[in-house]
Amino acid sequence: MDGTAVPVMWAGDLAEVLDFYRTLGYKVTHEQASPYMYGAVAGNGYDLNLFRALDDKRPAEERDAGCLVFLDEVEDLHRDFSAALKERFGRVPARGIPRITRFRTGQGRFTVVDPAGNSVTYLKRDAPDVEYGGSRKLKGLQRIIDNASILRFSKQDDEAARKTLESGLRRFAATATPLDKAHAMAELVELAVAMEDPARAAEWRSKITALDLSAEDRAEIAKHLQIASDLQEWLADSE
Repeated sequence: MDGTAVPVMWAGDLAEVLDFYRTLGYKVTHEQASPYMYGAVAGNGYDLNLFRALDDKRPAEERDAGCLVFLDEVEDLHRDFSAALKERFGRVPARGIPRITRFRTGQGRFTVVDPAGNSVTYLKRDAPDVEYGGSRKLKGLQRIIDNASILRFSKQDDEAARKTLESGLRRFAATATPLDKAHAMAELVELAVAMEDPARAAEWRSKITALDLSAEDRAEIAKHLQIASDLQEWLADSE
């Protein structure tokens, strides 16, 4: 038998929440204020529903609801959402409620938190499954880098990712290649940008410069460091 599951999240201030989803390009398909609040939006081939009893006055910060949305592509959607939110709010809301999490090419997922506190996570349908602790196909510092990426983008824990990378650089200082070290340091540059620590970002950039890298390796790392520059520009739009 075929079936369809439709996520029902908390409505909060229904009018405000529905207007937020309109900003993202969704179509409002249902809106009612009594005998309870109920709303529905549709977009990209799926529906999101919202419900709240009239006597439920809890703030968004006390809610813990959400859903997963699987799509063929998410990178363009993140760019479109960011642009729409910037036009609506005059900035990209990267912190607080509502907000949209940052995104980097190849990441495969991002999350939008609506004004009611619901977290909608958009995932690329064919993204590889993550292996917590880092892919078993990788060794040494490369596995550390993979694990740090999981901590950042699946668990959204920048501090844990930072500690993991710094510990990995110490642990594999004698065995990792200069290129692997540079990639780990480039990740730390990006983390420092995300954590709004420009001094630390500059420190890691300086350490990359001091590494014994070939011209080809430096060109590869320059592309990696561009991710941090792109993030810095995106975060500047959120201020």
